[in-house]
Amino acid sequence: MISFLVTGAALIMLFLVAVNTGSLKASPGQIIKGLFIEYDETVATIYSLRFPRIFIAMLAGAAVAVSGVMLQAVMKNPLADPGIMGISSGAGMAAILVTVFAPSLYLAVPVFAFLGGVFACSIVYILSWKGELSPLRVILTGVAVNAFFTGLMSAGESMMGANYSGAASIVNGNITMKTWDDFQMLLVYTVIGLLLAVVFSTKCDILGLEDKTILSLGIRVNTVRILVSAVAVLLASISTAVVGSISFLGLLVPHIARLLVGNSHKVLIPYTMLLGSFTLLLADTVGRTIAYPHEINAAVIMAVIGGPSFILLLRRAKAEL
Repeated sequence: MISFLVTGAALIMLFLVAVNTGSLKASPGQIIKGLFIEYDETVATIYSLRFPRIFIAMLAGAAVAVSGVMLQAVMKNPLADPGIMGISSGAGMAAILVTVFAPSLYLAVPVFAFLGGVFACSIVYILSWKGELSPLRVILTGVAVNAFFTGLMSAGESMMGANYSGAASIVNGNITMKTWDDFQMLLVYTVIGLLLAVVFSTKCDILGLEDKTILSLGIRVNTVRILVSAVAVLLASISTAVVGSISFLGLLVPHIARLLVGNSHKVLIPYTMLLGSFTLLLADTVGRTIAYPHEINAAVIMAVIGGPSFILLLRRAKAEL
């Protein structure tokens, strides 16, 4: 409970900092008055430009972090992450194809991104399976699949030039210039995915047992794996369709959350939502601050932090691999 309260308070404080990061400033009282009492030009500008970006960062952070928790439970692999495993890049590739070749289907981009994520996840499963899922094979296969799709996306961005800013933002993991329309699209799918994650939290605990033990309880372990994997892929794909691929977020946040609240997914998944929101919003706010008036993408900040952290976690887990 203390972890929830402290992280929640930190998120509120970070929200206020993020609102005032930039050339326009407004006090909390001025923001409340401008939003609910009388028109204020400064607050209206902040509301139109910064609020969608902040809320998108919070939603996407929660989605990617919970996706990482569920993938780690399914694969019994502490290094599983939607970015490392190629799910995010597969979803991003599908989102780019729809954005470029069928822009009229904009509202359906998350659906196609989900299908792309499922395709990438299926490739990793198929290529990694040799009687069982080896954590090392999963990671190596995921890295290869991620590199393949990332290469395709980068090549596509080079050929498109600057003509498709929506596609470019998916490639680069850029939250800049997102609108309330992007937020509404992300909100619908993310709420569904997060609610399903909470529903399947007990299933994630069950997957921590040996397969023979699960079967002895009368539970179809492969069916449970597919359902939990589908929710994880849905969450990762939704966020990728709007903000692009954010690597290492789904790896680091679950590890920190386990240290603070334990391994029970009934508590771990809700807390990971909160901590994931805080982490991505922090990365975006830092990116807007350290090189002002220029910006560094949140994806870059997470990569700089996540790369060394991944190496440390890999060294800790080498005995299991």
